[in-house]
Amino acid sequence: MPESEILPLIHELAEELKKRGLVCATAESCTGGLIGSALTSVSGSSEWYVGGVISYANSVKTGLLGVSEADLEEHGAVSEAVVRSMALGACRATGADLACAVSGVAGPGGGTPDKPVGTVWIGWSLHGETLARKFHFSGDRAAVRAQTAREAVRGMLKWAREE
Repeated sequence: MPESEILPLIHELAEELKKRGLVCATAESCTGGLIGSALTSVSGSSEWYVGGVISYANSVKTGLLGVSEADLEEHGAVSEAVVRSMALGACRATGADLACAVSGVAGPGGGTPDKPVGTVWIGWSLHGETLARKFHFSGDRAAVRAQTAREAVRGMLKWAREE
């Protein structure tokens, strides 16, 4: 992921979190730790980023993040219900105030007519409230993952500013 696309957002997020005395966390599926890696590429990130869970398997989503098996069965891993639960679970597991969660189809395979490659749900949680949004990204696997990371950070920044 080109650092020029996400680093300015991360620096803004860092300032907002420090100004408000908040810490954040991540719960990542399709990005496999890319968001956490980007956040910790900034010096001093230990002041405002407490950690994350890479929950690629559904068993990790249920076991560590508290996602219900019923939601996974009914909606699938790439869904609003699941990313909302993942974000809440990340806050609960880490003690963070704010978290983002991502689950999607990065490709090149795995897409379906209902959830084609590039379909990503991003969820955020702040102080127990959740928000989720569905995205349709284009490009190869790396591009989908990079766009997901950027939008996840952008959403955390937006919520931190509104807190």
